Amino acid sequence: MSKKQRRMLVRILVAAALLVGLNLIPAQGWARFALYLVPYLVIGYDILLKAGRGIRNGQIFDENFLMAVATIGAIALALYAGSGDYTEAIAVMLFYQVGEWFQSYAVGKSRRNISALMDIRPDYANVERAGRLERVDPDEVEVGTIIVVQPGEKVPLDGVVDQGSSTLNTSALTGESLPREVGQGDEIISGCINLTGVLRVRTTKPFGESTVSRILDLVENASSRKSRSEDFITKFARVYTPAVCGAALVLAVVPPLVRLVGLGLDGDWGTWIYRALTFLVASCPCALVISIPLSFFAGIGGASKAGVLVKGSNYLETLSQTRTVVFDKTGTLTQGVFEVNAIHHSAMEQAKLVEYAALAESASSHPISKSLQRAYGRPIDRSRVGEIQEISGNGVIAQVDGLEVAAGNDKLMERLRIPFRPCHSVGTIIHIAVDGAYAGHIVIADRVKPTAQQAIQDLRKVGVRRTVMLTGDAQPVADQVAAQLGIDQVDAQLLPGDKVERVESLLQAEGEREKLAFVGDGINDAPVLSRADIGIAMGAMGSDAAIEAADVVLMDDDPRKIAQAIRISRKCLAIVYQNIVFAIGVKLACLLLVAFGVANMWLAIFADVGVMILAVLNAIRALFAGRG
Repeated sequence: MSKKQRRMLVRILVAAALLVGLNLIPAQGWARFALYLVPYLVIGYDILLKAGRGIRNGQIFDENFLMAVATIGAIALALYAGSGDYTEAIAVMLFYQVGEWFQSYAVGKSRRNISALMDIRPDYANVERAGRLERVDPDEVEVGTIIVVQPGEKVPLDGVVDQGSSTLNTSALTGESLPREVGQGDEIISGCINLTGVLRVRTTKPFGESTVSRILDLVENASSRKSRSEDFITKFARVYTPAVCGAALVLAVVPPLVRLVGLGLDGDWGTWIYRALTFLVASCPCALVISIPLSFFAGIGGASKAGVLVKGSNYLETLSQTRTVVFDKTGTLTQGVFEVNAIHHSAMEQAKLVEYAALAESASSHPISKSLQRAYGRPIDRSRVGEIQEISGNGVIAQVDGLEVAAGNDKLMERLRIPFRPCHSVGTIIHIAVDGAYAGHIVIADRVKPTAQQAIQDLRKVGVRRTVMLTGDAQPVADQVAAQLGIDQVDAQLLPGDKVERVESLLQAEGEREKLAFVGDGINDAPVLSRADIGIAMGAMGSDAAIEAADVVLMDDDPRKIAQAIRISRKCLAIVYQNIVFAIGVKLACLLLVAFGVANMWLAIFADVGVMILAVLNAIRALFAGRG
């Protein structure tokens, strides 16, 4: 409980004690008024001040104005009638403040829960200096510095493991409960918790650009982007509050005037003014104004716990209406890591063929070359490699162990006039020739993510009607992946601009209430991520440009999280609509009862506070929308 909440609780208890005590004192007249004014000011001085500031600033019609007018009016009526019954006005203010305190406590608790779920900000980094570990602020650590992460500590900065091996808890970032094993050469992101061994990590990013900083920035700024539901509530309150104030004025003035002209309505001025004041108390729109933003805030927190970062409540609302999901292929549905899948027609041992290919390609940093070197599995002995000639768009020719080794595509074999065996497998084909004789070919392909097929099935279960894949790869490769995963439509051999054009045409085919999401991870996906109704980026392996352009970020690159994010958004929106219907329905019923004299001011304030408490409790359920 914060200091402000504790002070308010003390005020509530003091005012309640004074109110009970004053009922035992037989004071009359102005002395009674002065005594009852003490608990009224103790519990309501801040409401009166806020109402005064609102009037001064031209922002008159808010809940503070309504409470001030209603309670001051009730006290004025008691003075006018000479009844000395000030209890009702004080009790109304007291119960209102009890509701406000409860709301403040509930909102504060939900914020603390979200902060606890996202408690990933590192407090320090261990830097080794003069043989000793020194704790420094992560902001002070430069790129390329070796830091030491001990068991039980948070990884403070992104980097690469320079020495050591360990198990990491990544649940705070990805929502994944299974620990991740890391060793020398593995990339490591900030915010994870080191569980077992000591790691020496070479930093690759400053703290301000690290994963943990980007996550915290996204979560902290999410509330600044309002949804249409929140905008509706803001506009509704602007119209609703002056309207009920006008209705209360009509209720106070018209019936007595009608009676004065002899049309037979019962009641006097005091009765109708009291009803009008009660009408103002009952009309307070606190439940709507408080619970709707809180529902979205809690929903964003629940999504964060599940490893899905939503940059604003407007995106959460759009996500709930998604009916078409468009995917990039490489790095999104596939692992983005090329591997040797097969070796065909080898005239020598397959391991020897891979060895020659890896040595010939050893000077290249191309992903295909890297995949051959990984398949070789041993350190490259550059002393075995002589002159290397790279032929753009064809491949390489190199001297390996004194033999001429050519490794490349069909064009290279045709260029060298070497007969080769064509391959009908899907993937990149590397033909190998040794001393002018064809030695076989190696098939290299990107592997589909193990969870991709389940992700497509999950999307159908949550009501996504169409899945589309856009890729720059060759048509046969794209067709094979699409068939394997069950994707409805595929377009291949596209440039980044072509992807934008395809998304534009898909958007035109969508209905007004049906939204299109694009999922990608590369720099070339940034334009189309921005153009889609909702852009979803892969956060673990995705480029900074893609993450920056996206509206939603999946922290563990698991495409199954897309369906989970849609489910979370729909649960959150369901809670929002429940609160809107419940609060407006009860409010209108209460106003009618007050207008016809069935409900008094006590019932009005109980109804108002009760609706607010129930709406806030319902809103907090959105915090757990990511479970299940």
